[in-house]
Amino acid sequence: MSTYGAMHSGIRNSIFCDLRSDTVTCPDDAMRSAMAAAEVGDDVYGEDPSIIALENRMAGLLGKDAAMFVSSGTQSNLCAIMAHCGRGDELIVGDAYHIYADEAAGASVLAGVSMHAIPVGDGNAVSAEQVKGAVKDDDPHYARSRLLCLENTVGGKAISLEKMRSPAQAAWDAGLSVHLDGARFFNAITELKCTAKELADCADSISVCFSKGLGAPVGSILVGSHAIIARARRNRKILGGGLRQAGVLAAAATHALDHHLSLLPADHNRAGQLADALHDLDVGNVHSGTNMVFFTPNASQHNALHAHMEATGVRIGGQHPTIRMVMHRDIDDAGLEAAITAFRSFYA
Repeated sequence: MSTYGAMHSGIRNSIFCDLRSDTVTCPDDAMRSAMAAAEVGDDVYGEDPSIIALENRMAGLLGKDAAMFVSSGTQSNLCAIMAHCGRGDELIVGDAYHIYADEAAGASVLAGVSMHAIPVGDGNAVSAEQVKGAVKDDDPHYARSRLLCLENTVGGKAISLEKMRSPAQAAWDAGLSVHLDGARFFNAITELKCTAKELADCADSISVCFSKGLGAPVGSILVGSHAIIARARRNRKILGGGLRQAGVLAAAATHALDHHLSLLPADHNRAGQLADALHDLDVGNVHSGTNMVFFTPNASQHNALHAHMEATGVRIGGQHPTIRMVMHRDIDDAGLEAAITAFRSFYA
């Protein structure tokens, strides 16, 4: 089942600890105040000062020329794909990556771009050899290979800089561009203990979400060269993504960068604690990375476990057979302890 399978569970008022995703966070009072105080303008006219400041900040942080604020990571990825590729072109992508597995084939449906999926290896990376083998010959029978799409993190795993640089260089050597889906870009650099620029140097364009680990309510940003971002702005308009007085959203993202980025290690630590507790119970396969824990319980107990956790105020995803649980800024130590206690009481 998809990562997003059976996620909707109605009202959340009785839930103390929501582990379904780091997208379920709500703005706190400080973020709401920042949004209310935001200076705004019409972004389509290039007149929203809060968005302009955020775009300049992110471009500088990642060491690129320019950036464009968008409503979602999926839109950001699609704008980038359309900037790099034309209709009839092909992108190469890992078969576990969001662009291929979880974006409703938008690259093909809306952009007319074929997707060649290659299997990810240990740690969810793709290799330089796989990229070289996937690039098509210049033959009218084949789609034109134009773009390599990478991702970091993948399934909670941060991919090392070495394993990012190697396939990227293979793509560049073959004349392709490289796009990085960095939905959890800041979780990746937190785990890798590298700078934002070091990871961004592995790609020509990078998509970064603010609405996941950083806890903003809406928004992603696409970063790249002036030429890529200029094409992407046209694509955003084609996709209906032009923004007006959206500085309130940029203010939320800016507040998250200022105040929430430093909290990501705590999310990673709590994910490790939950994984350790599940390992100690020895009731199913467990693996974890960054802020995510993946647990595969006995199939016959799956529904009962889900109901038990819900009854104790802990919400988990309804995926089968492996449940993904994600730590985020709305789960503190008390929430973690509630989740561990609920698992222990179920398996007691």
